[in-house]
Order: sequence, then C-alpha cells, then structure tokens
Amino acid sequence: MMAAARDLIVQGEIRYNEPMSRHTTWRAGGPAELFFVPASVDDLATFLAELDADTPLFWHGAGSNLLVRDGGIPGVVVSAGRILRDLERADRYRVRAGAGVPCTQLARQCIRWELGPSEFFAGIPGTVGGALAMNAGAHGGETWERVESVRTIDRNGEIHERAPSEYTVSYRSVSGPANEWFLGATFRFEEGVIPSLETLNTMLERRKKTQPLGLPSCGSVFRNPSGDYSARLIEAAGLKGHRIGGAEVSKKHANFIINRDNASATDIEELIEHVRQTVLDEHGVALVHEVRIVGVPRS
Repeated sequence: MMAAARDLIVQGEIRYNEPMSRHTTWRAGGPAELFFVPASVDDLATFLAELDADTPLFWHGAGSNLLVRDGGIPGVVVSAGRILRDLERADRYRVRAGAGVPCTQLARQCIRWELGPSEFFAGIPGTVGGALAMNAGAHGGETWERVESVRTIDRNGEIHERAPSEYTVSYRSVSGPANEWFLGATFRFEEGVIPSLETLNTMLERRKKTQPLGLPSCGSVFRNPSGDYSARLIEAAGLKGHRIGGAEVSKKHANFIINRDNASATDIEELIEHVRQTVLDEHGVALVHEVRIVGVPRS
C-alpha cells in the first residue's frame, strides 16, 4: 500500500507514521500509517479515485470524539477539515456549512443572521462533520432536526447530494450509504424563531463551570441512558477522581475522562471499560460510549 500511495500525485500533504496524538483532543494515540491533508475537494476526489480499493480508509475530523489505540491506524487517514470551512446563507431560512466548520462558529453566525433555533450548536464540541456523523446534540436540540440535505463523497471520489430520508437517525447514531463521508450540509431553520445571544453565552458559561474544558478530553464519554444521566450514575458509583495510569474520571463532570498525566490510549480505554463495568455492577445499567474507539492495540 505504501509504495502505491507514494505514486499518487496530489496537491495536498502526505505524512507517514503521523502521531494521532497531535490530532485528537485527548492528546493520546498511536500513528496513522499514512495521513493525508488534501488541498481542495478536487484534490481529495482525485486521491480517493486513485487509491487502491483494498487500502483501509479512515476519515478524521476534529478528533474531539475519538480515541486512537496505541498501535495506531493502518492504511490511510484523511483529514479534510481545513478545506471544508465554507459557511454561507443560502436563503432566508437556510444555511450551508462545510463539515470542517466548528459548531460554535455555526451557532454564532446563525445568531447574527437571526436564524433559530440554533443556539444548541454552541454546546456541541467539534465540527459540523462530526455532529452529522453522530447526530450530536445539546440543550434539547439535535443536529439532524435541522438538516435539509447533506453533501457526501464516496470511496471513488464521487460527490453526492442526499436527503435525510436516506439515513436512519436516532439518539447519537446515524447510518446511511456505506463508504461515504460528509462534506457538509444545508440546515433549515424556522420562521419566527429568533435565537438569543444571551442564551448562547449562558450555555457557554455553563459549560465552563461544569466541564473540565482546560484539560485534554473527548467531551462526554457515554450516552445518557433513557430517563437518566450517565454523569449521575458514574458519580453515584463513587468513580469521580478514579485513575488508571494517566487517565482520570473528572472530578468536575463524571462523564468526562481527562488525560491528567501523559495518559496512553490504553489507560483511557481501560478506564472507560472500568467505568462501564462498575456502573453495570452498581446500578444494573449498561452504559454505551459515544466516543469512537479505533485502531489497533500496541503490540
């Protein structure tokens, strides 16, 4: 695969054995065998069209909901966030946003345009692409409630416009056409709903007070079970402050695991499993993690 990849003609940047700890908010994880940063959508399409069909391919966004195991990711990691930063008003109630646009930026711009409900996007860490991939939500709003259409690219470099009806969407879960990745979306907002900058600022201030934002983490580790909160269950199980290696359950918010002291991905994954098993033993609730765990263990 590496020999074939070296023969590809691209305008972007190709790096070999790139540490994924540089590209995840947990600041942990092994290397990508090949890390590609395209220069444009056309460059990306050319790269995908020429890439060997048998080469494993992983799509990287902001790395805010991602744990890469210490053995790294075999094959190719595509990091296209830099080229997908377009954000424009399509008409009176619609906005087009690239997958690389931070959700906080989308929220602030929609408020300037007086398009709502949009404040909830400020509570979503990461980018539009990640929010689309997992139906991220905050403060009672969910991403796909506002999606009118999405733009994707497939393994052959072909671009598609798709409707929400082509996807199965539920709480923190989205499934659709295989081997396609989000380039962006068109969001539709509601007539007569004026968003509030004060509400947005209140949300951001609440995040600062209740979440360990100054430390490496992935945001919420587990989905909230029906009718309850993962943070409450974890705290009730006495796990706040529990550590494995350099990884720690946050004392500020129990559904956050922080990289307290040069944690390895193995430390973090073992702590995730310890929390999951302890909550199951203590409360009989099987927590489901919303963080995506990829790659191979350290050999």
